[in-house]
Amino acid sequence: MKIHAFISKSSSRDLVVAVAATALLACGARPARAQDKSAPLSKVERLNRAPVNKEILRVKLPRPTIAKLPNGLTLVLLEDHKLPTLAFTMWMRPGQLADPDDLPGLASFTADMLREGTARRTSAQIAAEVDSLGATLNADSRFGASYTTVAASGFSDSAPQILDLISDIVLNPAFPDGELAKYKQRLGADLESQMANPNFLGQQAFRRVLYGTAPLSLTSATKESVAKLNGNDLKRFHDQNYTPGNSILGVTGDFKAADMRALIEKYFGAWTGKTTARASFPASPAPAAPGITLVDRPNSVQTFIVAGDRAIQRSDPSYPVLNVMNQIVGGGAQSRLFLDLREEHSLTYGSYSRFNAEVYPGDWYAFAPVRTPVTDEAMSRFMFEFKRINDEPVPASELDDARRAIVAGFALSLEQPAQLLGDWLTTQHFGLPMDYWDAYPDRIASVDAAAVQAAAKKFVDLGHMQWVAVGDRKQIQDALAKYGPVTVVDVTGKAEK
Repeated sequence: MKIHAFISKSSSRDLVVAVAATALLACGARPARAQDKSAPLSKVERLNRAPVNKEILRVKLPRPTIAKLPNGLTLVLLEDHKLPTLAFTMWMRPGQLADPDDLPGLASFTADMLREGTARRTSAQIAAEVDSLGATLNADSRFGASYTTVAASGFSDSAPQILDLISDIVLNPAFPDGELAKYKQRLGADLESQMANPNFLGQQAFRRVLYGTAPLSLTSATKESVAKLNGNDLKRFHDQNYTPGNSILGVTGDFKAADMRALIEKYFGAWTGKTTARASFPASPAPAAPGITLVDRPNSVQTFIVAGDRAIQRSDPSYPVLNVMNQIVGGGAQSRLFLDLREEHSLTYGSYSRFNAEVYPGDWYAFAPVRTPVTDEAMSRFMFEFKRINDEPVPASELDDARRAIVAGFALSLEQPAQLLGDWLTTQHFGLPMDYWDAYPDRIASVDAAAVQAAAKKFVDLGHMQWVAVGDRKQIQDALAKYGPVTVVDVTGKAEK
């Protein structure tokens, strides 16, 4: 891998400080309130200490060996001989998108239960074997994701044992009744705690507003689906979707590609199953009328605000443009929303924006938890920043900072073998060209102010913006009504009068 990038001592120091501040935020640390240190945005000085030099990063990722076994399993084999370790990552589509309407969470249930026993091993035996190898073994199927993930890591000389474990839980899960009963009990408690989390409630309501019906609208299982779940449901889902033609197995670490392929074929070569058709989604859904959904959470001391709309599929060529636009609006502690709502107006500990791009059009959204009495002012600041990114071209220095921050983050990620492997799995899963990541820094660097403004007009569209506010209805409904008609629901999504 050839990387040409330069980070000055001052830039490195600034980067460390910024990362540390972000980490404190993530951990819930609160800024000191002994004195008001807020300053108007006009006084904020950009030091132009970008984490890379003026020459844009040039990168050529090491190419993996990509092969397909006779049964349809795709292999992505990325050699890295720095350390005597390796990591396996398997993606199996369609993940949560295959959840039946009457059993939301089935993909997640199935993945969670893979480690709880197979035809050959009990749950305790699996855990003990993983520990004895000094390895890791996990499975997950996130809501909103189009694939289930099974991941493992360990020492290179343990490759046969690790592959034996992975293949056993993927091919032969038993879903034992005793372990399922314990799992359902744990899951019920988790669901109870989620309903007390304003962040979860906001995301849940936002997905429902955007996508309407299951499965895209779902952010979690339900009490009903947990109660209804049985071993036959898990087995049926597994048999229909855990098939070699639906799967990509990536490996990175200290091995020879030919040897690893032979080893994988030993453990997965006999795997059979029908490949399911890929789900099809319209690339440009019709925009909805703007609206405000108030999730009533009585006596809440904060309002959790979410605002956004549908965005793009991962294969959309406008992905780099949306990435730059998002970086400017709410991509970090240097973004407009953070500087406006936190630094200038002291309304929140942090305000950000994010976007998700999947096989279906994902979402772009901004969010912030604010004190209940300042809900009105926070809404007005969101509106101000949304209008500004639409109406005013981004200044050259701010645009340059955003592009360089994205490229610098990409450069740092290339030092992590697991991240590199994830990049290659992304190209395979979403059908991106093999040179996608080689050209990625140049694509980011070529995004200009006109492209950012065009993206804002499309994705930060106040004419179709969807708003969610989680808070005390009695204290915030009148404030929200200044910005449009308000629909009130309870924490379960049921309409209130």
